[in-house]
This record gives sequence, C-alpha cells and structure tokens, in this order.
Amino acid sequence: MPVATTEAPLDQAPFSAVLRRSTLGVHDRANHSRYMDALLGGALTLSGYTQLAVQYHYIYGAIEQASTAMTGDKVGGAFVFDELRRMPSLDADLEFLVGPDWRATIEPLPATRAYADRIRSVAFDWAGGYVAHHYTRYLGDIAGGQVIRRLLEKNYRIDGPGSLFYRFDLPMSAPAFRDRYRGLLDTAPWDEAERAKVIDETLAAFECNIAVFTELADRMDDHLAA
Repeated sequence: MPVATTEAPLDQAPFSAVLRRSTLGVHDRANHSRYMDALLGGALTLSGYTQLAVQYHYIYGAIEQASTAMTGDKVGGAFVFDELRRMPSLDADLEFLVGPDWRATIEPLPATRAYADRIRSVAFDWAGGYVAHHYTRYLGDIAGGQVIRRLLEKNYRIDGPGSLFYRFDLPMSAPAFRDRYRGLLDTAPWDEAERAKVIDETLAAFECNIAVFTELADRMDDHLAA
C-alpha cells in the first residue's frame, strides 16, 4: 500500500518549499563537512574558529556589496535588509580574534576567493543570483548559526566581540522573519525557468561553502584542541 503524504507535489508547492527540498542534500553535506563536525564537536581551538571568521570577511563583503547594488532593483531590492548586514559585527569580531592589525594580516583561501568571485559574477545585476547567495547564507546564520554562537560562549567563554556576527537585531522574532523571507520567495515574479535557475545557483552557493569548509579542514591540524 502506498505511504500517505501531506506534501504537495513540487510543481504545486510554494517556491520556498521547492527550494528547500531541492537543496536538502547539499545543505546536509555542508553541515556535516569535516571542518564543521570538528568545530561543533569541540575539537578545535579558538584559532580554528577564527579561520572561518576570516573567510566570512571576504564572503560577506561580496554579498553585502551585492546588497548595495540590488537596493533599487524591483525584485532583488525586496531582499535587501539592512538589519542583516554582518560586516560591522564581523569587523569587531576580527579585531578581537586576530588583533588590531587584522586587516593587514588576514587573507582568503583559494576557495574563498572563488566564492567571492562567484558572488560578484552573478549577484550584482541578476536578482535571482543575488537571492540565491543571500538565502544560502543569511537564513542559515539566523537559524543554525545560533548553534555556533552558543558554542563560542560555552567552549571559549566568548559572549560579545568574537561572537557578534551571530547576533541579529531583527524587527521581529527569528521564526517570523524566516516566514516573511519565505513569503518573499513565494511571491517573487519568477516563471518556472527562472526559478530553476535560482535553484541551480543556490546549489552552486552551497558547493562554494563546502569548498571553503574542505580547505579549512585541510589546514586544521594546527588548530586541534588538546
């Protein structure tokens, strides 16, 4: 006997649900990468986490430049939320984690450079590309990123600079904000072909994240906790 399901077929489901289902596999691969497993398992020193924060400086720098470029776009502009911007908090975190001369001492990994280049190539003049990368990062930070915030507090006694990146000043609760964001996805004026392109670019964004995690894992032997 067939198993009953209450899920709507993909062609009848809201686009936010289609996007989520289409990216579940790559999302899980990112969450369970070797680097993230080590970080969340408490196997890294604080310097091991700092390596991730450094890469975020370049990734979010590119995304938030795209946000500025998209502000006046009829579709992409709806996804520009100034309260989501992470760079001021991230700059304060890096000053704490690296030191006052952090700008002169950090550099991106090759995968990070490629990720930022990908954002610049698709997210400055294509609303769908902007949303794909914006969605991949910010909704994850608001939800799963809070696990890292609690880890920083528990394992490294950091509850302020060093963890500000994960503290959002939202105008509503996080669940309500995510619902609002999904509503924007559902009502964006994209036909099926454009939605398929957005899904493809979201998958590419996750692959960019995985590539960064892979390179971080390749270099984490010097950052393992005793």
